Amino acid sequence: MTTPTTGTGRPVITAWSAVSPYGIGRAAFTEGLRERRTTVTDLGPEYGTTPDGVGHVVPGFAVREVLGKKGTRSMDRVTGLAVTAAGALLDDSARNRAVGTGEGAAFALGTTTGSAQSMMDFTRDSLTGEQPFFVDPARFPNTVMNCAAGQSAIWFHLKGPNATIAGGRTAGLHALNYSRRLLGSGRARTVLCGAAEEFSQARAWLEHHSGEPAGADAAPAAPAPALGEGCAMLLVEPHTPEDADQPVLAELLAVELGVVLDGDPRPALVACLRAALRRAGVEPSQVAAVARSGAPGSEGLGEADAVREVFGAVDHADLTPTGLIGDTGAAAAAFQAAALLSYAEDRPAEAAGRIGVITSVDRTGTVGCALLGLR
Repeated sequence: MTTPTTGTGRPVITAWSAVSPYGIGRAAFTEGLRERRTTVTDLGPEYGTTPDGVGHVVPGFAVREVLGKKGTRSMDRVTGLAVTAAGALLDDSARNRAVGTGEGAAFALGTTTGSAQSMMDFTRDSLTGEQPFFVDPARFPNTVMNCAAGQSAIWFHLKGPNATIAGGRTAGLHALNYSRRLLGSGRARTVLCGAAEEFSQARAWLEHHSGEPAGADAAPAAPAPALGEGCAMLLVEPHTPEDADQPVLAELLAVELGVVLDGDPRPALVACLRAALRRAGVEPSQVAAVARSGAPGSEGLGEADAVREVFGAVDHADLTPTGLIGDTGAAAAAFQAAALLSYAEDRPAEAAGRIGVITSVDRTGTVGCALLGLR
């Protein structure tokens, strides 16, 4: 399912940022991972009644306080997270702003459904109001999944292609693959590529009722972490060796995506990993770190088994962030990429010239992986 890049060389990642349960910005995320600090917290009344009463939420995040009052009256949480992450990346350097905005600057955002809370709230208002059409029209855009990407393009004057890709936990990998295709076909000059997920009462109950049913003969399943939220954003662009100012953090060597046909994600993910290694022309021994999605249930166990099968003989760092920042759903793969980039920045002696691996599985039957050449 991988589309080869038709341009010169492979795309590179030149900047990244994150809005995570550690806080806003790359520095907060890197520091939290370095300290191996967990972020689970008791939820306040603003999150309503949830199954567990705990979660991994962005501390103190209120859209209007973070982004200001102008243009945010009806902005929902997932859109606020995406706009904030994009802004943090663009504001990190003058170069990021120069190459990441304007003509030819594309935006690719991974999601599950957009905002489940916005969909349910709007539907509820249409059922409980005096008339079905007595709803706030300004909130209708929040009910479509491409709202966050559209608002980000408006805020930052991104005039290239704008895409939202639904894929659950693998959404970030789909967004990376789409970004590579845009650059390879010459449809974009640069791509802001990321994935976002919000914590909400609606999502908490949907996840609660979507888990695997317990059975007497069922195999032990990976424990389900508390839900998390956030958005991680990457700046992806063609490698330009003649540009001495291009700060290459990693090279996107390969992205492979697949589907599960028999309920067991292990064989499909193993096939993806081996295909990615062949496409990139690298060996398992070159891998420095692996970041798994850490999905709950049998999917997570199958993912771990696949990683052991392919990389079990390799001494590599396990950078799976789920235990620290929670189940971030559609944002998971983007946070995994951020974890690899953070590791490379923190430990250049161990990472430089080696490979970072992202793996992802989702209960909908999608699997995928990406290989990053760390710098």
